[in-house]
Amino acid sequence: MDALAAFLADCAGFLDEAGLVTDPADRRRFEVDVWRQDEGRAAAVVRPRDVAEVRRVVAAAFRHRVPLVPQGGNTGLAGGGLPDGSGRMVVLSLERLRRIRHLDPAGEYLVAEAGCVLAEVQEAAARMDRTFPLDLGAAGSCRIGGNVATNAGGIHALRYGTMRRLVLGVEVVLADGSLLDRLHTLDKDNRGYALEQLFVGSEGTLGVVTAASLRLVPRPRHRLTAWLAVPEAAAVVEVFRRTRDRFGELLVACELLSEAAVDLVVGRLGARRPVAAPCPWHLLLELAWGFDLPLEDAFTAHLAELMEGGPVADGTLALDEGKRRALWAIRERVSEAAARAGRVVRSDLAVPTARVPELLAEAEALVARLLPEARPIPFGHLGDGNIHLNVLVPPERLAEGHAKLREPLADLAVRLGGTFSAEHGIGRHKRALLARHARPGELAVMAALAALFDPRGILNPGVLLPDGLTPWRAGEHGPEGLSARAGPSPASGGGDGGRR
Repeated sequence: MDALAAFLADCAGFLDEAGLVTDPADRRRFEVDVWRQDEGRAAAVVRPRDVAEVRRVVAAAFRHRVPLVPQGGNTGLAGGGLPDGSGRMVVLSLERLRRIRHLDPAGEYLVAEAGCVLAEVQEAAARMDRTFPLDLGAAGSCRIGGNVATNAGGIHALRYGTMRRLVLGVEVVLADGSLLDRLHTLDKDNRGYALEQLFVGSEGTLGVVTAASLRLVPRPRHRLTAWLAVPEAAAVVEVFRRTRDRFGELLVACELLSEAAVDLVVGRLGARRPVAAPCPWHLLLELAWGFDLPLEDAFTAHLAELMEGGPVADGTLALDEGKRRALWAIRERVSEAAARAGRVVRSDLAVPTARVPELLAEAEALVARLLPEARPIPFGHLGDGNIHLNVLVPPERLAEGHAKLREPLADLAVRLGGTFSAEHGIGRHKRALLARHARPGELAVMAALAALFDPRGILNPGVLLPDGLTPWRAGEHGPEGLSARAGPSPASGGGDGGRR
């Protein structure tokens, strides 16, 4: 009996009938991403019911050296939650870990298991008159474990930060099946290293997150939402800065959409235009606050100033919840509309906010030069400089689009002082980019952590770290600093054979 068969036999001894999936048809939904652009092939899928079963699955994988791919809602955009094409990896689905274990009576935090859907956590917080402020377009299907593993950001990161700021503690099953309980619930706890933060953004390569204690915030009782049409890219930054200067932390979202993005949602999904005339750029602004002080007059006056000889050509203010939801639906359905129009080369770029206009202009010129048939559809989170400069390509040109555009767009963002991975993670897609742009010592230290936490390399191999890394070890490096060698050259794209 080979290692995989022995592992599956072990799991069959303690998982229920729904906990072990081997039939190819039943495995399929775990092997394809939500956008139907990425797919792999798993040997099997294991679906443990609780943390004890997760520990037994991981311990069995450790004994038999079987690679595991932790998976949440399968909504990731970098391929990090899918198996490769070898058919030898086992997907470890956390979708059955759905308990909200604890609600703090004071409303400061809750503890949710990894399989809880983000919308369920938001609803639980609302029942306590609180808010869990992470908000994504995939809130109805993404899961907390994946949000932690990818350090998810979303539309409210401008005010509340990414998951790194919202996670107080984690519970993690380590590579040998042992349990690390770091479910802290305090804002201040300086008992040694902040180990829980190692797992936020680690994409399942250091351990399997099974639960997290999550920070809650007071529920806003008032919201004001405005849609503004802005003719010039440089002016969108001016609008953002003037609004933030005036309203400070009350500004919870500042989203940017190109006319191409709005046109897609209107044309493909039948949405109504917020403003009548097309305009090169659009901003969706939202203020939120909890105290009983009316700010409608101040916000209306601010919008009037922006439109009277200022940077804004037109706009509309949502005066009821129905209109507010309609405005947000345009922003949240851009990806859906693009998927109906063709195939998408996705990017997750971020630059300093002041340099967003440069990024937009140079990216458009880059796409026009390298793939004239493609159509850039930039949109995203202007407030934190995170622009999803997605590119719509004909279906038959998707592979060519990835080959021609992914690396130059990443290089552009880095040259402008930014990053090629703001909130989606590295996954399988961006490992060569990480090798290309890592700073001295970063990869060596990450490889050392991976080797320490997962000495047999069973946790999500082929995700995040490039192949062939030389881990840092004390005393091995001279005054020049840490080694950061990677096996394949960045231009080669690496491989998916392993992490180190």
